[in-house]
Amino acid sequence: MRRMFPVMALLAAGCSRHDPAPAPPRVESAIAPFPDQTSTIVVPVTAELRMLERGLDRRTPRVLWTIDERREKCVAGKRVDLGIGRVKVTPDLGCRIVGQVTRGTISVAGAGEKLTITMPVSALIRVRDIGGVLGETVTARATVRATGRLGIGGDWQPRATLDLAYDWREPPGIDIAGQRVTFASRADEKLKRVVAKLERDLPTEVAKLDLRTQLDGAWRHGFTVIELSRRNPPAWMRIAPRTLGFGGYRIEGRQLRMTLAAEALTQTFVGPRPADPAPIPLPPPSRVAGQPGLRFFIPVLADYAQLEPIVLRTLRKLAARGITLTGVGPVDVDFGKVTVYATTDNRLAVGVTAKVAPRDRDFPATTGQAWLTAQPYNEEDSQLVRARDVQLAADTDSDAVDLIVSLLDAAQVQQAVALALQHDFAPDYRRILGKAQAAIGARQEGDFFLSTDMARVVTGRLQVTGAGLFLPVRAEGRAQIAYRPR
Repeated sequence: MRRMFPVMALLAAGCSRHDPAPAPPRVESAIAPFPDQTSTIVVPVTAELRMLERGLDRRTPRVLWTIDERREKCVAGKRVDLGIGRVKVTPDLGCRIVGQVTRGTISVAGAGEKLTITMPVSALIRVRDIGGVLGETVTARATVRATGRLGIGGDWQPRATLDLAYDWREPPGIDIAGQRVTFASRADEKLKRVVAKLERDLPTEVAKLDLRTQLDGAWRHGFTVIELSRRNPPAWMRIAPRTLGFGGYRIEGRQLRMTLAAEALTQTFVGPRPADPAPIPLPPPSRVAGQPGLRFFIPVLADYAQLEPIVLRTLRKLAARGITLTGVGPVDVDFGKVTVYATTDNRLAVGVTAKVAPRDRDFPATTGQAWLTAQPYNEEDSQLVRARDVQLAADTDSDAVDLIVSLLDAAQVQQAVALALQHDFAPDYRRILGKAQAAIGARQEGDFFLSTDMARVVTGRLQVTGAGLFLPVRAEGRAQIAYRPR
């Protein structure tokens, strides 16, 4: 509200220096605590498929079985129907069968969630002493194939379920004296045992991937405190995992990639470094229901010392253009010191020291200090802070009014102060985000590598605190802890 100051009061004051008007109460409010966030940290575990191949290769003998048997009836004798019955005209021919069945290199491959194991089998069989005279060599080839899927047990040990089958590309058999002599039935019986052993061996070899050892280490390293910013203000993120779930696996090239997700409590602290969270033992697998991603807050703070020279510079520019006070006329103003701090009701106190000299010599010059208050604010998800509701902080309805109060009550001065208090947090915002990304981006701890990145940030509502204008920024991104031995 614009006021007309009594001319007589101003004349009576003479050229004087008045005691400063009472300053608004200084509020040393701290930054409000950030709400705890729930995050999901990805824990990828990789294993080379060649490890499975080598394991299965060691457990499976090259010679699957050997053959050495005598058959009294390799070739049945021929019979002729003479009308009175069938009469054998050639005898049954016996033989000796010797040989062995061997396997080739076991290969493990796959794509997506499908695991494929292939084992070639070949047989070399010699049929000797057919009828005491003849001999033949027989070869046969089969392929054992297994397709399966992996799972995780309650003890974090991998499990494998397989569907095994085989087929003969060249069934074992030979033509002797116009008859087909086959060995497939006996070979099938033996091959089924080989397949059953392979089915038993694979889960054992999968268990040797030592998933639990990797997880134990990754789980322990998940309990950590990460520095977000060193100063203005110092800020920290504390991570405390709570549950761990199996998120599936994929086979990519020659690697088996299992993905696990740790649900963690993420807390943001401003000030001294908080204590490290106490690790808890690796829990059994559970379902992780939360949305994937890392969530935390980044505090962005503008010190009031940053605002004071801006307000002073703006007021001096205004004075250079000229200021006119109602009831006084044009005045020459020499602005001295500006003080800005937090006061009540989420407002700023702005103290201005100035010397005001009316050009009309009937009015005396005055030097002193008076106070304004203003309410800073920002729009949702905006880094631009503006000021509104600029008003005098003191009661001016007294006989002690002077030109300093009149000066700060002028609309053009209050508008200049509101404009000067406008602060674009964008540069601070980018600087703090850059520092936070650098701080949390990648770090090696022992054999484990923690990496994070920020994918999205949302700016909250401005807070007026004792330390400065505070802008909370909610960050979302991705985080993972990987086993990478040095």
